[in-house]
Amino acid sequence: MSSVPLVRVTRSGLEESVHLVDVVVVDADGRVVASCGDPDRELYARSSMKPFQATVTLSLAPFDFTDAEVAVMCASHNAEPVHVRTVRSILARTGVDEGALQCPSMRPWDDETLAADPKRRRINSDCSGKHAGMLAACAAQGWPLANYRAPDHPLQQAVLRSVLRASGREEVRVGVDGCGVPVHGMPLWAMATIYARMVARERLGDLAPFAERAVSSMVAEPYLVAGRNRADTALMEAAPGAVIAKGGAEALMCAALLEPRLGIAVKIRDGASRASGPAVLHVLRLLGALDEGQVERLAPFARPAVLGGGEPVGEVRAEFDLTRAPT
Repeated sequence: MSSVPLVRVTRSGLEESVHLVDVVVVDADGRVVASCGDPDRELYARSSMKPFQATVTLSLAPFDFTDAEVAVMCASHNAEPVHVRTVRSILARTGVDEGALQCPSMRPWDDETLAADPKRRRINSDCSGKHAGMLAACAAQGWPLANYRAPDHPLQQAVLRSVLRASGREEVRVGVDGCGVPVHGMPLWAMATIYARMVARERLGDLAPFAERAVSSMVAEPYLVAGRNRADTALMEAAPGAVIAKGGAEALMCAALLEPRLGIAVKIRDGASRASGPAVLHVLRLLGALDEGQVERLAPFARPAVLGGGEPVGEVRAEFDLTRAPT
C-alpha cells in the first residue's frame, strides 16, 4: 500500500499514470475521523452539492413530489428516457413551462440514448432536475423565474445561507457552476460535514425533514441520481439503505454513511474522473462499509479496466491508507 495517496493506472504491466487523492471522513460535528492527503484543500462543491441544494428547494416548494422526482433533483443524470420523463413530471406538477429551464442545451450522456436521439436540449442537461426543482421553489414562493440562477436571487441567497449553516463556515467563495447557478467553494472537510449532517439531520434545524426526504429518495431511487454505468448509482444499488453518494465535476465525489453517520469527501487533484470511483470505493472498503461481495459486484467501478484493442490489458486501482484520528 502506498504511503502517498494515489490511484494507479497500469497498462500491460507498466504504470502509465498516477492520480493524487485527498480524502476526509468526518462526523456530524465536523470532527475528522480519518483522512489522507490534504483535508483542508479548497474546492468548489460542483454537483456534489445537489442533494443539499435539493434539500433547500424542498423546504420552499410544498408540492407532493414522488421519490423519483426528488431523486432527479439531486441528480447529474444521463438524460435517459426515465430521467427526462421525471424532470418533465416536476415541471408539470409545479405548473412551470419547460422553456423556463436555463441549464445549457446538451446531448444525452448515455450512449444508447444518444444513439436514439442525439439532439441538444436543455432538458437533456445532467442538471435539469436541479433546475426544475429550483423553478418549482420560485413558483411556490412567487419569486421571478427569469433570473433564478443569479447570485442575488432570493432562492440562491436561501441556498447560500443554508450552505453556511450546514458546512459550519462563516463564509464561502461563490463562483459560477457549469450549469450557470452559483457554486460554493470551501475546504474538503466542509463538504464532508454537509454530507454528515444530511444524515445526522438534527444538526440542520428546520431543514431536517427536507434533508431526510432528499436522502430517502436517493436511497429509494438510485437510478434517477445518475443512471446506467455510473458509479454513484451502482454504489447505492449495491449497498441499499447504507450509503448515499453523489459525484461532481473535476473528480469530486461525496458520500454519507447512514450508520454510523459519517460524511466522506474525495477529490482527485488533477480532476481525472476515472480515478474518483476507485478512490471512493476504496475508502468505503477501508471503513468497513462494504463487504467483499459488494466490493466484487462493484469491481467495474472499483477497478475499471484499461483497454487495448477492446480487451482488458490493465486497470485503474486505488492504493492508499487512511490515517485514523485518535479516539
